[in-house]
Amino acid sequence: MTILIIEDDQRVAELIERGLREQGFTPTLAYDGLSGKKLALQNNFDLVITDIILPKMDGIDFCKEIRQTKPDLPIIMLTALGTTDDKVEGFDAGADDYLVKPFEMRELLVRIRALLKRNNKTTNASGFILKYDDLEMNLHTKIVKRDHHEINLTPKEFKLLEYMVQNPNRVLSRVEIAEKVWETHFDTGTNFIDVYINYLRKKIDRNFDKKLIHTKPGMGFILKAEQ
Repeated sequence: MTILIIEDDQRVAELIERGLREQGFTPTLAYDGLSGKKLALQNNFDLVITDIILPKMDGIDFCKEIRQTKPDLPIIMLTALGTTDDKVEGFDAGADDYLVKPFEMRELLVRIRALLKRNNKTTNASGFILKYDDLEMNLHTKIVKRDHHEINLTPKEFKLLEYMVQNPNRVLSRVEIAEKVWETHFDTGTNFIDVYINYLRKKIDRNFDKKLIHTKPGMGFILKAEQ
């Protein structure tokens, strides 16, 4: 498995590189965002690890630009910025996971293996449609419609809604959503899941009398068709 590491701190970059080599991965280093972008576009990496604060091009812009041509390339963001807003910005840019510095190498390895395992699950998704009530999701084109009106979602909003549509009419806890959608342990100190639920509710429910996304206080959230 080949992994691109984009990190301007040479010591951190080399520590990650050494740790990955010891686990049998083949890492490549880049020390700024532009070099990382060039490498990512010219090669078929299995995964990218990128810092957010980088010279020449930051990790957020890198992620947005890579997503235009390689929407399925797994990306893990490493950063010292750990607030909810920072995480939301990273996920909205297209990151698959987010790890706050300082971190343990074994935690990074767990995140890497989870993303690679998920990405290797090939699905015949050509024209595959998920439906619930008047909501429709095309897993191939990533187009979402409600009552035939197209709705624009970010990658993480799409993934969250996809999980809810696959598990309708039952309460999904924040812990379950964190593990199944973000593939991470839920941090009770942040509310990024509530933030994303609110984003979805505004886009999916705001212009419709029938509401689909509901909060169960103290328990979690449920996709259920109710007036």
